Amino acid sequence: MDRKLTDSYKHKGLRRSLVQLLQDKGITDKNVLAAIEKVPRHYFFDPAFLEHAYQDKAFPIGEGQTISQPYTVAYQTSLLEVQPTDKVLEIGTGSGYQCAVLLHLTNKVYTI
Repeated sequence: MDRKLTDSYKHKGLRRSLVQLLQDKGITDKNVLAAIEKVPRHYFFDPAFLEHAYQDKAFPIGEGQTISQPYTVAYQTSLLEVQPTDKVLEIGTGSGYQCAVLLHLTNKVYTI
């Protein structure tokens, strides 16, 4: 299947709304919020389910796995206090969304 990935103004607006929701829920780490705003979460979804991509909920991605709820990703990432020189080992890659967020905080992320 040839799938062209686009990141439209609509998607960017949905990410901005998601970041605002995360702030309203208590996420304060500006670097984490900026990373979430940059990562096109819809890239990690089947095209049939794109309307779910920017909702603050976990969503099944197949093989009994889910893409984590954005709040969970933001909260966990904030707790790590990742610095640009840090190396991060992520165990349980899943969809790859958490890894993509981490890569906006440091360029040394290893995931299995």
